[in-house]
Amino acid sequence: MRRVRIFADLASLLQIQPRIEGKVEIRPSVGISAPVAISYVTIGLYRRETIHPHAGSVVGNHLAAPRKDIVELVGNELRLFHCGPGKSFETVLAMDLPFLLFIPFMRNGEGEVPPASLQLPSRVAETYYELVVSVQQGTSDLKKFSFPVPISRYDTLSTFGMYNTPETQERVSDHLVTLGLFLPRWSFGPNDDVNVTIKLTPNPDWLSRARKVTVKGITVAIEEHITYNPEGDEPTTKVNTLLSKKEKVAKKLPEHGYMTTIAMTYPAKDLRDSDGFLPRQRPAFPLCAVSGFTTSAALYKINYYLIVKATMTNCKDITVKQSIVVTPFDHSTCKNEMDAIAQAAVDAYPINMSNPMLPAQTIIRPGDHNALHALGFTYVGKERKLLIQ
Repeated sequence: MRRVRIFADLASLLQIQPRIEGKVEIRPSVGISAPVAISYVTIGLYRRETIHPHAGSVVGNHLAAPRKDIVELVGNELRLFHCGPGKSFETVLAMDLPFLLFIPFMRNGEGEVPPASLQLPSRVAETYYELVVSVQQGTSDLKKFSFPVPISRYDTLSTFGMYNTPETQERVSDHLVTLGLFLPRWSFGPNDDVNVTIKLTPNPDWLSRARKVTVKGITVAIEEHITYNPEGDEPTTKVNTLLSKKEKVAKKLPEHGYMTTIAMTYPAKDLRDSDGFLPRQRPAFPLCAVSGFTTSAALYKINYYLIVKATMTNCKDITVKQSIVVTPFDHSTCKNEMDAIAQAAVDAYPINMSNPMLPAQTIIRPGDHNALHALGFTYVGKERKLLIQ
């Protein structure tokens, strides 16, 4: 199953529904060509979430708290096949059942955008998706087959125009000093440049007191806030400082103010081990060289903030907290993805959501002409032989 991409930004503009296209193939599992009794076949996309906020802490060789998980159906379940009226099952040798499964997303303020697949270190939080095919074989127990589907979201790309608008904030301390923050853009990925312009301005009406203020230093940090059970009774938030840089000033605040630009590089996680090898990719998760990104799920949410703090004497310290968006991809990758997103939106535009055109189903029954050919066998005289094309 190829990676599923949700182009939420362009899709919402073109009123296109993200989707999964594929085909369910059913073949005998016992014997060479033992017919299979099929009553009905359904398929659905399920989201599985787990959280364990204390996975990293061990008390007496036991984890500090139990893991919590949920399983939810995303969208609707599709019935791909149902036996004819008056029959409890159909006897078949092979079935090919094409499907097109639409994934719901927010439209006109309604609905929900499914969170992307993600696994945090120590599995403190994870989200993954599975396509589940349910097969009822006559009076036998219902059988379910699961297939992992990694889902990536592309609505936080730093190349989208909404993230390239400047963000500014101001805070005042003791009516003496104003701290202004300027951020040229507010979406970042691994190894992206983060440039923050900070300006400290004295209050012109209180210059006599403002001249006594000494700026000791300015600190800029990026924090990751992971909130567990955000909609529950007892939400808890853990804060991780991903990056911090301090500029030492140690001088009196000039009458015209003090301005500086602090440049940083957003950290990237190196997936390679000590021998330089990449780990084996788990089929349920995309291989992204990041430990997290901005997302919101049912059991947890992850937000990122740019924190600017100015420490001073003869005046209270000032702290500004600016929300930012973290994407799994660096800026150059985001640029490369734009053409693919635009082309995918064009390809998806002709699809009729109420009646999508799908290839015809293929159902081969034991009495059909050359039925064994579908299984790679044929008869030579009265003997069953492998079919050589």
